[in-house]
Amino acid sequence: MNLRKKYNIPSNAIITVAGMVGVGKSTMTKALAEKLGFRTSFENVMSNPYLDKFYHDFRKWSFHLQIFFLAERFKEQKRMFEYGGGFVQDRSIYEDVGIFARMHYEKGTMSPEDYRTYSSLFEAMVMTPFFHHPDLLIYLEGPFEKIVERIRERGRPMEQETPLEYWRDLYNRYDQWIRSFNACPVLRLNICEYDLRGNGECLEEIIEKMAMIMNEAKKCK
Repeated sequence: MNLRKKYNIPSNAIITVAGMVGVGKSTMTKALAEKLGFRTSFENVMSNPYLDKFYHDFRKWSFHLQIFFLAERFKEQKRMFEYGGGFVQDRSIYEDVGIFARMHYEKGTMSPEDYRTYSSLFEAMVMTPFFHHPDLLIYLEGPFEKIVERIRERGRPMEQETPLEYWRDLYNRYDQWIRSFNACPVLRLNICEYDLRGNGECLEEIIEKMAMIMNEAKKCK
């Protein structure tokens, strides 16, 4: 059965999956897109020429890394706009601005001048007609220890060498960020209860929850 039609999810909707490293955003994105008949939009991580350098020297490469991600994510925004929606997106542009860039600025690994330049560029992007706020943001969360375990399991060398303190700080910042996020409706899912790796059958329940929140948001407009 077509779950998009069953739960009356618009064919032009844009669903964004957010959450810190290791929560299963890519798995959720692929599974939802398949069930809804939507296209996928993934962050271009491995082609980022600054990523390995960044993990070895945050201060030197944080601005370069964030500008690359911002540009790539804006290109994806434009692509989704041109297709007319119907996408599930892995990670949001809001996380780049509200968590990562701010974290580097506050920790002193991005200069005030670079942070102002980055923020001005983001604000200019938001003002273009290509920038469409998601119809729903799915926020994946769970215990810190569980997330770190998943990061270790997937074995990316640059992540294995990252100090635990960095992940703890990132975890806390994500928690603060989602509490104040209001750019679109939010569905929060705990990865201990909704783990697609071990229980793909919970996907329809997730889609039903998505539809309920999106329909409630429509009524409030």
